[in-house]
Amino acid sequence: MTDKNQTEGRDDNGAIPPGKPDASTSDAAVKRNGERERRSAGPDGPDATEVGDTFKTQPG
Repeated sequence: MTDKNQTEGRDDNGAIPPGKPDASTSDAAVKRNGERERRSAGPDGPDATEVGDTFKTQPG
């Protein structure tokens, strides 16, 4: 499973290469999902900016 995006550890673990989940998924869908995930902090979390700002403020 040698792929230029596949790291040695992912290859050792049998992980699929990053990118499209299958050939039927359009490039637009992959890009749209990637953009959406950059903005979210997780499946249940708030906006990622809100989480990041929490760690940037001084306590007290």
